[in-house]
Amino acid sequence: MVCGMSSSNAFKPPVIHGVGPSTVGIPAKTTLSAIDFLTAKFSAVSKEEWLNRFAAGEIMNAIGRVMAPQDSLLLESHLYYYRSIDKEPELPFKARVIFQDDYLVVADKPHFMPVTPGGKYVQQSLLVQLKQALNLPALSPVHRIDRDTAGLVVFSVRAQDRNAYQELFRQRLVEKTYEAIAGAPDASSQDLVFPLVHRSMMVEDTQFFRMRELAKDAASHETTFNSETWIDCVTNLSSNTLPIDPTRQHPKSLARYILKPLTGQRHQLRVHMNALGLPLINDQLYPDVVRGADEADDFNAPLQLLAKAIVFKDPISGVSREFESLLKL
Repeated sequence: MVCGMSSSNAFKPPVIHGVGPSTVGIPAKTTLSAIDFLTAKFSAVSKEEWLNRFAAGEIMNAIGRVMAPQDSLLLESHLYYYRSIDKEPELPFKARVIFQDDYLVVADKPHFMPVTPGGKYVQQSLLVQLKQALNLPALSPVHRIDRDTAGLVVFSVRAQDRNAYQELFRQRLVEKTYEAIAGAPDASSQDLVFPLVHRSMMVEDTQFFRMRELAKDAASHETTFNSETWIDCVTNLSSNTLPIDPTRQHPKSLARYILKPLTGQRHQLRVHMNALGLPLINDQLYPDVVRGADEADDFNAPLQLLAKAIVFKDPISGVSREFESLLKL
């Protein structure tokens, strides 16, 4: 006898308004009701908001039964719930789909838009907008770029293909090209000769939302590295033609750079350029934090970083995929 349900028969929570459910585990032998457990677990969400979600049928148990606020959780393993933001701010721009077939969707993401729901954005996230606009509830990103970065994001249309595409990124079988604007090479105190390859060991900073490089060993001038980027300086620019944050000091002479990350650490390109003494124009995190998470974005001064091109061999169709962003810095 086979116990339990097969994966094909297991309950699959629906996508509501383009948003899939989150899951929270229930402690064993809890005596709390559903409403008391959720308000204690997620103190940032008001009891009134949780009651609204119960009333909307957006709290379910593992088999899909819609829960009531006073329901016991003693026999429950986990709950499904749907994230929402009260008075979510609206971004003043939309993403553009540049390619779509039965397997992939490729979109040009504007600056300031998160790929997936997070922080103060849910409905405004790229994933939720695309799910609703294209009526593709199983759509899923196969890689991520920072909210502050603009450019290409690739999505898997079918759930059964998702791991194959993600494996390309894990195995570094995808060639990614970025454009960036920073100070001209002479703005750095280092003697830089381009093109160059920058390698370092990156770790999470004491400020969890930032990354930092570990110092190289003084004796050997080497360290084990987990991040690597090929960088070239291609064009000198005038600062008068760029949208620049007026609250920051920037070099008078700027340049356009091509960056090809060979690894995929969080904030890798921003950290590497900062380590070279050439922080990206309008970077709010490197070298210093200049705007907190709760402060309003300055849409007139976006980070000068663009995911410009991506190339890979499609693991499902076997064809070569080459995409280029239509956005410009």
